[in-house]
Amino acid sequence: MAVGVPVMQMARVRQNYLAILVAAIACFLLEAGWYTVFMNTWLNGIGRTMQWLVNSGMNPYLQYATALVMAVLMATALSCVIQLTGKQTALRGIKVGALLWAGFEMTTWSTEYIFEVRPISLFLVNAGYWLFGMMLMGAIVGAWKKKA
Repeated sequence: MAVGVPVMQMARVRQNYLAILVAAIACFLLEAGWYTVFMNTWLNGIGRTMQWLVNSGMNPYLQYATALVMAVLMATALSCVIQLTGKQTALRGIKVGALLWAGFEMTTWSTEYIFEVRPISLFLVNAGYWLFGMMLMGAIVGAWKKKA
C-alpha cells in the first residue's frame, strides 16, 4: 500500500427489521391521522369528493398495502443512510429524515406541483405529511439499534 494514502473501511449496516417495521407502522398511522385531519383540504386540492373516492372502484386493501410496503422501504433506506453517515441516534435520525425530505421529497413535489399548477394547500398537505413521516421513521430507526 502506498504511503500517505488513506484507507477507507466499509461501514457495516446492521438492519433492525423490527425497528423498521415499527417505524413503517408508525408512519402509516401518522398518515391515517394526517389525511383524516386534512381530508377536505386534500380532496379540494385533487378536485375530488368523498363520494367519488368511495365510488372509484379502487381496492382499499391494495391502497393500504401499498402505503405500508412503501413505508417499509423508506424506513429501510433511512436506516441505511443513518448508519452509513454517522452515529445512530434518534436526533440524527430526525435530521437525516428532514434532510432527505428536503433533498428528494420536497424537491420532487415542488417541481411536479408547479408544472401541474396544483394549489399550495395540496403541496403543504402532501409534502408536509412526508416531512413528519420521514422524521418519525428516522427517529425510530435511529434510536433503536440492532443488538450485536
